[in-house]
Amino acid sequence: RLIVLWGVNPSATGIHQVPPVLEALRRGARLVVVDPRRIPLAKKADLHLGIRPGSDLPVALSLIRWLFETGRADESFLRQNCVEVSRLREQAEPWTFERAAAEAGVSADDLSRFAHLYAEARPALIRCGWGLERNRNGCSAAAAVLALPAVAGKFGVRGGGYTLSNTGAWDLSSASAVGARPPATRTLNMNRLGRLLQDARPPIRVLFVYNSNPLATLPRQSEVRKGLLRRGLFTVVFDQVMTDTARYADVVLPATTFLEHSDLRRGYGAMAIQPVDPVIAPVGEARSNFEVFQVLCDRMGLSRRGDARTPREFVDALCDGSPDGPSIRKQLKSNRIAFPSAGFEPIQFVDVFPKTADGKVHLFPAELDAASPPGLYAYRPDPAKRAFPLALISPATGRTVSSSFGQLHRKTIPLEIHPADADRRGLSSGDRVRVFNEHGEMHCLCQLSVDIAEGTLFFPKGAWTHSTLNGNTVNALVPDSYSDIGEGACFNDTRVEVEKL
Repeated sequence: RLIVLWGVNPSATGIHQVPPVLEALRRGARLVVVDPRRIPLAKKADLHLGIRPGSDLPVALSLIRWLFETGRADESFLRQNCVEVSRLREQAEPWTFERAAAEAGVSADDLSRFAHLYAEARPALIRCGWGLERNRNGCSAAAAVLALPAVAGKFGVRGGGYTLSNTGAWDLSSASAVGARPPATRTLNMNRLGRLLQDARPPIRVLFVYNSNPLATLPRQSEVRKGLLRRGLFTVVFDQVMTDTARYADVVLPATTFLEHSDLRRGYGAMAIQPVDPVIAPVGEARSNFEVFQVLCDRMGLSRRGDARTPREFVDALCDGSPDGPSIRKQLKSNRIAFPSAGFEPIQFVDVFPKTADGKVHLFPAELDAASPPGLYAYRPDPAKRAFPLALISPATGRTVSSSFGQLHRKTIPLEIHPADADRRGLSSGDRVRVFNEHGEMHCLCQLSVDIAEGTLFFPKGAWTHSTLNGNTVNALVPDSYSDIGEGACFNDTRVEVEKL
C-alpha cells in the first residue's frame, strides 16, 4: 500500500523493479521518493523529498522520534523482537521535524506528511539504496532507515518491511570453498588508492586491476593518476575493454565477458541463484577471472592438492561448505535455478529472521557505536564551505552504472544545475563551465534542470576522461574522506563552486 524509495533510482540501476512499482501504483499504492534528484519515479510519487545530500540521518531520526512521541510505535513488536530500543529513542529525541527539515532543506510539513503516510499504511515497504551511504553519515543513516520498519511494526506481512540486498539469504562463502585462512598481509583501502600508490610504506610495487577502473571510479582522481605514473610501480589491468586505467598499465590482459565464461550468480533484487553457461567461445586470448587466478596460483606455488580446478568443481565446493548446499545442488540440477531455504517470496519475521545470536533486531549495536568516532546516529553537519557551497552528487545513470560502457558514451556529459543556482552565477544551458574545489577542477558543459534540488549539482559517476573538456571527471573533486563506519567512500560529500569558462 506504500512504497518508499530512499536513495535509490530503479530506473537506472534496477530496471526490473520498475514494473512492479508501477503495477502497485496502478492498484492504488502510494509512493514516496527520498532523493536530491527528481528521478523518473519521483515524477509519479505522492511525495518527493529532495533532501540535501548527507541529511538522510536526521530525516530518518525525526520519523522515529515522531512514531514514539505520537504513540505510533509498535511497542508490542519492539518488546518481543528488538533490543536497545531506549538507546535508539534517545538518539532520535532531539530531531524534531522542524530541526530535521532545516538540515535537509525541505519543509517540516512534508516530513509530517511522510510520517503519516508511513504510519498509516500496511503493508509498507522501504526500498533502501546505496546513495544515502556515500557520505560522512552513511552507515548511521542506513541503520536509522532500516530501523523504521521495526519501530513502526511493518514486519510480519507480505509486502512489508524493507528490501536492501538478498546476499544474506544465501549461506555461500567463497572463503569456505577455498579453504584457506586470510593471509597475514596488510589490507589497504582502495578509496585512498591515489595517496597509497605514492606514499605507502613499504611501497606498493605491483598493482593488479580487475573488475575495476580506478581512474574513473575512485576519489581524488588526480592523485590516482599521479600514483599510476609513479616510477617503480608495475601495473597489470585485466579487463574487457581499454579503460582509462588500462592506458597507464605495463601489461593489459583481455578478460572474457559473461557471454564467454561459466558462472554462478545471485539475482540482484530477486531471491534466486542461477548457473550461467557461455554462449560463445572466448574471443582471442581472453580468459575468465577463474582461469587467470588459477594460473597465478599455479605459477606462484600457491595451489594445493584438492583445490577446485574447474568452475563446476568450485560450485561443488561452495555447496559443500554451506548448510543449504544439498538443497541448492538439488535445485540447480533439476531446475537450473535455486531459491533460499525460506523460498522465493519470504516474509520477514514469518519465514526469515535476523541472523543475530538472539534472532532479534539490534537497534543500537555496540560494535557499530564503537566503530564510529562520533558514535552511532551522531550527525555530522554539512561540509560545505563559503568558497564551495554547492553539493555535487554523482549517482549512476542508465548509461553509466559504475564505469561499465563508459567507452560508448562519446559526447561531452553536461553538469546539471538548478536554474536558481545558475542564475546567481550568470550561467545558461550550453555554457562551458569550470567546477572546482581544493582537490581539482572539471571543465564541462552546463545544463539547467529543475529535476535537481537547489544547492545541489549532478554529474554521473563512472564517466570516462573523454566525456569532459579537460580530461578530469567528477572524481577529481571527490574527497578521500571516510564514512562514519566501515571506511566507505564519501562521494556525495563533494562540495564545489561553479563559474563560466
